Amino acid sequence: MSTFAARTISTGRLDLVPLQVEHAEEMAAVLSDPALYAFIGGTPHTPQALRSRYQRLTAGSPDPAVTWLNWVIRLRDEACLTGTVQATISSSGDGPLAEIAWMMGTPWQGRGIATEAARELVGWLSRLPVRTVIAHIHPEHQASAAVAAAAGLTPTDEWHEGEIRWHRSTRR
Repeated sequence: MSTFAARTISTGRLDLVPLQVEHAEEMAAVLSDPALYAFIGGTPHTPQALRSRYQRLTAGSPDPAVTWLNWVIRLRDEACLTGTVQATISSSGDGPLAEIAWMMGTPWQGRGIATEAARELVGWLSRLPVRTVIAHIHPEHQASAAVAAAAGLTPTDEWHEGEIRWHRSTRR
């Protein structure tokens, strides 16, 4: 899986910037609202805890068959970070599979930023040899379901840890 590497991806308003440990302090503030964790569980990380997490993420997966790709979302006009997107790429019977996720800081929700970032991420993955993109979304999280749908994923009847599996095939 080492053939995959995060690189900066730009959209009309955003730059998806490969995650760096140095992003931890700003991202701790971005992701500090406890309401962000209502569907996924957990609590906001301190800057120190997020720094440790980012050190682990940027070091890469300990499993050589799995690649972790992580980005922070920079809103260019406001010169600030607003959230994250990620893709975990692994092998499947049909070729590489990417499991994606996103998280948007509360002040930037409802502005289409997560949708724009997720669409671009799925588009970028589809230009790689990734065959399938999936996301797991809590059945009551309507905003995340809307982002997944806008990125071309559709819900399946499969469940994973209390969440609905959404799916998109990137190759015909």
